Amino acid sequence: MVNAPDSKVMKLYVDDEPLLLAVDDLEEYERSIDFREGVLRRDIVWRTPAGKRVRVQTSRMVSFTQRHLALFTINVTLLDGDAPVIISSQILNRQDGFDEYHVRADAMGAGFDPRRSTTFQERVLEPQGHWHSQRRMILGYRCASSRMTLAVGADHEILTENDYETLIDTQPDLGKKVFRVDAKQGRPIFVTKAVAYHTSRGVPVRELFDRCRRTLDRVRSDGVQWYHEEQARWLDRYWRQCDVEITGQPEVQQAVRWNLFQLAQATARTDQQGVPAKGVTGSGYEGHYFWDSEIYVVPFLAYTSSTTARNVLRFRVNLLEAARQRARVLAQKGALFPWRTINGEEASAYYAAGTAQYHIDADIAFAVSKYVDASGDEAFLGRDGAEILVETARLWADLGFWHDNSREVFNIHGVTGPDEYTTVVNNNLFTNVMARFNLERAAITMRHFAEHDAATYDRICARLRLDPAEIDEWERCAQAMAIPFDIELGIHPQDEHFFERELWDLPNTPASHFPLLLHYHPLAIYRFQVLKQADVVLALFLQGDRFTAEEKLADFEYYDPITTGDSSLSAVVQSIIAAEVGHHAVALQYFREGLYVDLADLHGNTTDGIHIASAGGVWNSLVYGFGGMRDHHGELSFDPRLPESWPGLRFRLTVRGSHLVVEVQQESITFTVETGPPRTLSVRGVEYTVTEDEPVTVPLDGQGPRLTYSLAARPSRFRSAEATIPTPSDPDLLDEHRKLHHK
Repeated sequence: MVNAPDSKVMKLYVDDEPLLLAVDDLEEYERSIDFREGVLRRDIVWRTPAGKRVRVQTSRMVSFTQRHLALFTINVTLLDGDAPVIISSQILNRQDGFDEYHVRADAMGAGFDPRRSTTFQERVLEPQGHWHSQRRMILGYRCASSRMTLAVGADHEILTENDYETLIDTQPDLGKKVFRVDAKQGRPIFVTKAVAYHTSRGVPVRELFDRCRRTLDRVRSDGVQWYHEEQARWLDRYWRQCDVEITGQPEVQQAVRWNLFQLAQATARTDQQGVPAKGVTGSGYEGHYFWDSEIYVVPFLAYTSSTTARNVLRFRVNLLEAARQRARVLAQKGALFPWRTINGEEASAYYAAGTAQYHIDADIAFAVSKYVDASGDEAFLGRDGAEILVETARLWADLGFWHDNSREVFNIHGVTGPDEYTTVVNNNLFTNVMARFNLERAAITMRHFAEHDAATYDRICARLRLDPAEIDEWERCAQAMAIPFDIELGIHPQDEHFFERELWDLPNTPASHFPLLLHYHPLAIYRFQVLKQADVVLALFLQGDRFTAEEKLADFEYYDPITTGDSSLSAVVQSIIAAEVGHHAVALQYFREGLYVDLADLHGNTTDGIHIASAGGVWNSLVYGFGGMRDHHGELSFDPRLPESWPGLRFRLTVRGSHLVVEVQQESITFTVETGPPRTLSVRGVEYTVTEDEPVTVPLDGQGPRLTYSLAARPSRFRSAEATIPTPSDPDLLDEHRKLHHK
């Protein structure tokens, strides 16, 4: 993903002295965003080197509803005396990763880190033209390799009672609108900047110039305030669909809403483009797409915004043909989606910890099923979803093999599970249980259409050349799937030979040596029992109906001490299973790690972008973990695990047209259908039907088992990291947390 030209630049000079936030004398400073309006605001009082005080107020809004629009304002008022003021509004192409002073570290971050974007050795955005009028400027580019095209334009308006003059100029990599103001004390200078971005896979830049003009013309006609109000209306609907309320925990509540707002920014205008691992908040992982979005983000969308969930899945539908081609390259049938991609081709340079993660096929099939179960969108299933299910099932049936002619055990060898510290193994538990689900769901789907929609069944069979015998084979493969289990230990090994490896001494590994992947050669790591992230534990969550309560407890207590948490995907899943098995204190601690992974920069790389999957995992932790929801086979059930310190938890779900509110308290759980048809669900095995007219309150006999378990065995870096997570009783840390907002 290439950085677009930067239109945020608004430079301010008073008495020819530049405002530089990092070094200047700021008497007041506040940077804030109200999640109800979606506008970032900054308000400062600056004491210039000449001793004059200047109030500077700015705002920034990237529209959720207008895909191509961003709006900026700056309001400058001299509080002491008069002075010449310069406001230089710019569009700046930062030379593909450099800042305007050609310092790459300032623009992209420094130091080796495989999670960070690689550098370009040549120009990526080739200038294709620039244009300006008295108040408008437009720059155009073409990507050197993909030949995609881009145009960015900016319109300006100034309101002031001061005398002023304007200058405007454009160059291939710079557009500049300058306001020279003879500013008087107490007379504000208010500048509005409307920006339009338009891109295409091949439309000429000159046409994109016209599109920018049309977008900016509408802003000129409607006014900035109208778009601010539209933004607020969109967010009002968003919060009514997805807000999660936590009683008596204001700091946690604010952090939860911050994560949910990040999900809005990452998904609101995906428009069938998928959700990159960092959303659009940074250049980490080069903007690539992983399995993160299907497992951590789609469930949130499926229950809060079905249209957005469908758009995210359409990204995979559009890449299905590329997945078929990739399967053929690897000598397999069906379709094999890449572990890391941006255009459908595998972008991982290291096959062992990347390409070998075949489980992504099942992850995508899981997300398709989750969306269909939650939305009831049979049309999507019949037209697009079934093709993904069929082609991925074909991959598993071909990849696996029968150990002997008895056909009693179906094996899958030479794959890597979610844990990237254990690679290319036989019968990885997560891969096998997810492949079993994929095979079963494909067979169920096709048999459903054969019985209830013969036309759709015939069309799919004809289009995919599907022989009914294949469906029989999928069922046999699923039924005989190898599921590793050590009877003596009563634990599921992560793979066939996992228990044969030596244990890594995590408690005595220096905190400075985490994450392990940055300090040890992969071959050193692969020889040990040590996990980058939850693997078996993730399987316990996603396929929880296939494991007993005793197995979940034993597996969690075995794998938790050897999981480093080097992946931001891990804590939220460990929180869910810890809550289920009864380790409430541990569940809450893991939840807080996931909640503050970016707000407290626990992984030291938030500068490269927000961990969007972890943000989705926060919602999962609240709803599936503490709310105790499960939705296996599309049937809603609840077994809450509310933390002792939380009086209540309230969240919203949209299930097949029913808008359901769930409120968990220590002694009860209440369901209310705000609008829509009745909804049947169960609480701890007892079934209830909820209607608009009749909310249902179910008494709870406690919040499940409460077991004693210590985090003492966890890596030292996480024991020390706990101190950096804000708590209600530590105002100094909360202040530090707020400062992180301002970086």
